[in-house]
This record gives sequence, C-alpha cells and structure tokens, in this order.
Amino acid sequence: MIERVDCVVVGAGVVGLAVARALALAGREVLVLEAEDSFGTQTSARNSEVIHAGIYYPAGSLKARLCVQGRDLLYAYCAERGIAHRRCGKLIVAASAAQEQELRAIQARAAANGVADLQWLGGDQARALEPQLQCQAALHSPSTGIIDSHGLMLALLGDVQNAGGLLVTHSKVKSLVARDKHAQGTIIIEVAGADGDTTLAARQVVNAAGLGAIALTHRTQGLPAACRPPLPTRWARGSYFTLAGRAPFARLIYPVVERDSASLGVHLTLDLGEQARFGPDVQWVASPDDLQVDPARAAAFAAEVRRYWPGLPDGALQAGYAGMRPKLTGPGEPAADFVIQGPREHGVPGLVNLLGIESPGLTSCLAIADEVLMRLD
Repeated sequence: MIERVDCVVVGAGVVGLAVARALALAGREVLVLEAEDSFGTQTSARNSEVIHAGIYYPAGSLKARLCVQGRDLLYAYCAERGIAHRRCGKLIVAASAAQEQELRAIQARAAANGVADLQWLGGDQARALEPQLQCQAALHSPSTGIIDSHGLMLALLGDVQNAGGLLVTHSKVKSLVARDKHAQGTIIIEVAGADGDTTLAARQVVNAAGLGAIALTHRTQGLPAACRPPLPTRWARGSYFTLAGRAPFARLIYPVVERDSASLGVHLTLDLGEQARFGPDVQWVASPDDLQVDPARAAAFAAEVRRYWPGLPDGALQAGYAGMRPKLTGPGEPAADFVIQGPREHGVPGLVNLLGIESPGLTSCLAIADEVLMRLD
C-alpha cells in the first residue's frame, strides 16, 4: 500500500529543518525523513557555529546572495525565538604587505555582495581591540556572530511540529521515482525504516540530505543524467583543536592567506561559553565516517595560529572534533557554488535537490528555505 503525503523533506539537518518549516508555515503537510536516530547529527552538529556576514563569496553567486539574506533573517529569528547567539564580530588580519593587498580585495568583494559595514583598521587600531593580536592591518566585520546551532534546530523543529509537520528518524530514503506512469503526478519514495520498508507518494520532495544528497540524485529515477554530479571518491574533513583555558580574544580571528598559498589558514572561533577553537583545516579522506582528529596535527595548527597570536602557550591545543563538508568538488579543484535544482533545471515537477550546501549553509538556512519555496511554487 502506498501512503500519500503532500511534501517530504529528506534530511533533518539545519537546512532540511528550515525548508520543512517554510513549507509547513505555507500550509503544506510536511514529513521530514532522517536516516539517523536524531536530527542534526552530521554536518549541522560539527561546524564552527558562525553566523557569516557574506564577505568572501563571488559576487552574484548563490552563496553570496543567500548568506547576506540569511544572516539578517537568522539574527531576526534568533531575537524572536530567544535562541542563544552573540554578534561578537570578526577581525580578518593581514600579516604582510602581500596579505594587505589581498585584504583590500576581500573588502571590495564584500562591498559587491552588499556587505557595507566592514571597517579598515591599522595594526595599532586592531591591537586596541584585541591586545594579544599581531597583524599589519585588519578588516573588522561587526555583523559576524556565533550561534547555538542545536538551539536553532530545536526552534526550527518546534515550528515544523506546531504547524502539523512530522519528523521520522531511522528512515533512509532508498530511492525516488519521478515520472512514473502510476505515480499520478507524485514522486514515489522508497523508505527503509526501523520496522521495514515503506512506499510513499509525495506531491513535492526536497532532497536536503547533506553528505548523502549527491548519492540520492543517483537513486532518483527520471532525473536527467546531467543533473547528477559525480559521486564523491574523497571527502573533505575539517578538524578542530580547542584551547585549554579561557580565550584571550573577544572576537573571531580569521587570517588572510595569499591566493597562491596551499594553506587555507587556521581560524580562531569562539563558542557561547567564550572558549576558543581553531580550524577547520582540510584533509581529503576516503570515507565520510572518518571523523578522527589526529593529535599530531596540533604542532602545525599552533604554527599557523602563532602568525597572528604569538602568545599561544606551548601545549595549549587539544584535539577537539571533526566535521565533513558536503562538497561538489574534489582535491585541487576550486570551490563550487551552492546548487539548487528545481523543476526549471531538471524538468521534474515538485522536486528540489540541494547539493553542495557547505559553509555558509547554516547562516543561509532560512534564505535557502525561501528559495526552495519559490522554486516549488
């Protein structure tokens, strides 16, 4: 027997929950299917919890537009719902003349994205804000912040449930079948659940499966081959190290790196308890389940951190946690933009695929949800 439902969202990370909320508030009957035993246990639980300003992304990209829109929506939602967050600000720091030129380019890119509140600081001005900092110049981003990502997901899920939506865990989507002659305008969903397999028919389906989103496109019958990115063979793991003791900084610190550098820089971010963490780096690994942090990498992290914080004590870094980025590109390839495939792109009525939703996905989640709603309508 086939159960019929209005809308199905595959994946209960922060983006999937935001999409489900938007659909439920628009009056749809919404079912969220999550393969794990709870919501938000993968990428959404293993990140920096930063609210990004929208500075770095290419002008006109989805990342740039949805980050700037999402930032404002997220701050307003946090204030409305009492979600723990802090607009602590960020310093992007240049340690050399070459990096200062790159800092100017970052400032211009931010302006093109509509980020108008960046402030240029000389080294002395930056040290007046953060006395432990060493730099030649810095950009101050007052609209960068931090958030309790779990609290955010709880609020989103609460909105879904209050609007009549339902989250079902232990539910892995085995396949989607579009354009089936028996589907009568719906998409057939085969689900492997704790109590056996179930077949659903949904008028609208959103693939927000994060690390599994590309694989799900390969299990979607009726989707054009051109809309199925290659399956990943390597996965981008990002490791974090934590600082023993209280952080000597009140703001996030992001180093500038030259464009031809192999290093991505090691960021200093803060949590709401004012503890510092450093990272993430990028290591390409063979499995998305390989989330072990190598303690031996602490020395390399410390060397990068001392470029802007020479006072880092010896032995102060401790192995923290790691997360996996749902990237569309592999080692040595430039970063890709978000991919939001709707019926206009692939020709399948009622289906939206969200692919490559890495950073700034958390910041952009509410704006992504609005974009999905628009493309479905």
